[in-house]
Amino acid sequence: MIPLLGELSLGMALLLFGGCTLVIAVTGTRLTGIVDDLADRTGLGEAIAGAVLLGMSTSLSGMVVSVSAAFADRPTLAMSNALGGIAVQTLFLTVADLLHRRANLEHAAASLGNLMQAGLLLCLLSLVLVGRFAPEWTLWQVHPVTPLLLIVYLFGLRLVDRSRDNPMWHPAQTRETQPDVPDDRAMGSSAARLWLSFVALAAMLGVSGWLLERCAAVIAEQTVLGQSVVGALMTAVVTSLPELVTSVAAVRRGALTLAVAGIIGGNAFDTLFVAASDIAYRGGSIYHAIPDTVALWVALSLLMTGILLVGMLHRQRQGPAHIGFESVGIIACYLVGVFALVLAP
Repeated sequence: MIPLLGELSLGMALLLFGGCTLVIAVTGTRLTGIVDDLADRTGLGEAIAGAVLLGMSTSLSGMVVSVSAAFADRPTLAMSNALGGIAVQTLFLTVADLLHRRANLEHAAASLGNLMQAGLLLCLLSLVLVGRFAPEWTLWQVHPVTPLLLIVYLFGLRLVDRSRDNPMWHPAQTRETQPDVPDDRAMGSSAARLWLSFVALAAMLGVSGWLLERCAAVIAEQTVLGQSVVGALMTAVVTSLPELVTSVAAVRRGALTLAVAGIIGGNAFDTLFVAASDIAYRGGSIYHAIPDTVALWVALSLLMTGILLVGMLHRQRQGPAHIGFESVGIIACYLVGVFALVLAP
């Protein structure tokens, strides 16, 4: 199978790309219900389960794309997929916001866990920029920022977990606030069956990501799009589809905290794509192997996350067209990134 994948025609690559897209979308949809039930069954709560279980599992396909691309000496594809994915997943929150007609989603889903996850994401994205502009020092071809990303991520998760057990801050409860209350049906489900289903679906996402990277390489090589556009606007969007469908499904289930936590937690985990890609890339520091158009997505993701964080703190009840100012700002930032990437020489 591997040799055949290496000799894919453009038509077959596009067809397989579409098939992987369908698998990722369907699998992501099923994951939402399982993680929501696991959040209640294990006592983790929607914020932690969304950030860790849902965020990590739905990010597996994107992780595999970036690591495979970096190992195959395609650093631009690896980084544009990772960084473009963070931006597009933040954009997907605006879709979920539109679907929650009762009130602004960031108002209804405000929680200490989501706020801390957003703060953690800002720190991790800032570290990626530090690596981009720091001297090109490496140890065994790995930049010092790479292990620091993992340390900060794990420390941040620990802080989020501790704040859940001993919160020092609470969002004001309003009529539109959706509390995280365990579902009686989920409490009666088998934990073993839920975990097995979770692992199986996560594995499907990983395999789909492996196939997707090979298709993306063929598309980038046999078209005029290039690795930056294919990574940021094709593989990043496709591998982020689980975040879209899981957020939409979570909103429809009334699990609003889970919807927001899945996006923010997934984005925080996605910064580890960069760390994993740096380890897989054998050409030195991957932070210094990407063009400025790709590095721009880090700055835009920082801005989008900052806008989202302000939105959750301000808690606008209802904006024009049923979305808040943060959704408008996030859409504008993403469009700027798309135009900058497409119009770049």
